[in-house]
Amino acid sequence: MKDLVQSVELGAPQRKGGCKSRPKLRLKNELLRVGLAETLCTYVMMVFGLGSVAQVVTGQGAFGQYLSINLGFCLGVAMGVHVGGKVSGAHMNAAVSFTMCVFGRLAWKMLPVYVFTQLLGSFLAAGTIYVIYYDAIYDYSGGNLTVTGARATAGIFATYPAPYLSLQAGFIDQVFGTAMLLLCLMALSDQRNKPAAAGSEPVAVGLLVLLIGISLGSNSGYAINPTRDLGPRVFTAIAGWGTDVFRAGKGWWWVPVVAPLVGGVLGAGLYKAMVELHHHSPSDQGGELAEEPEEETAPLEKKKSICADVCV
Repeated sequence: MKDLVQSVELGAPQRKGGCKSRPKLRLKNELLRVGLAETLCTYVMMVFGLGSVAQVVTGQGAFGQYLSINLGFCLGVAMGVHVGGKVSGAHMNAAVSFTMCVFGRLAWKMLPVYVFTQLLGSFLAAGTIYVIYYDAIYDYSGGNLTVTGARATAGIFATYPAPYLSLQAGFIDQVFGTAMLLLCLMALSDQRNKPAAAGSEPVAVGLLVLLIGISLGSNSGYAINPTRDLGPRVFTAIAGWGTDVFRAGKGWWWVPVVAPLVGGVLGAGLYKAMVELHHHSPSDQGGELAEEPEEETAPLEKKKSICADVCV
């Protein structure tokens, strides 16, 4: 995890005269630091994303359209990466964390920490948006919290399939969307290909989420993220929508939980098999490349990458 987490010992400030002052309160436990950062960055991403959905739905088109939701999640992801990227990597997505474990870029023992904190951040964000838009939701729905129908509001918080979509087609939809997410994240992080420029990673990842939303989002709301969907869904079940949130869409709830895990591994594996494994080594490309600094040609597993700075 040293590739994902910066050292906690940044040095204690000194008083005039050379005497060290007492160090400021800081956490030294790596699990706690990672967990807190992942919770907060997921919370930030989800507040902006769910808030954009709530504004569009309750405003009945007066305060934005579908593109507003795409932009809300796009910018929410970018802000989330800024919040936690240097500490937890700002995965904000269990499919990303699981894929990083499969390919050896995150220790398996860390997976429960990431999944729990992502669920917690998503759940808290759903609660926050429910409070902020409480009056608007009840005005729009007439006080009847429903999952389906003309005045349904459960879709503000979790994803549901379009009426025409079967479970099988929806599963493929989520596998493919998440595969494209992880494939492109692998490319953006590949230091021996054309990675995102240093410092531009949050914007690059946000634009990737925007691209998926405007091209692959209409079937089922492009969850492509198990924890983004399950946390708010559990909240709605508790907050008044009831168990219909698990029965709707022919029992749709498990699809955005399972399918992204499959898609993430497939997408990252495809990039690795067709591109990353076939990079020339520095010695194969002549003396000039062989003399480049080690950090420019070191394997991705040895470097902090944008794949550890993502989400959705």
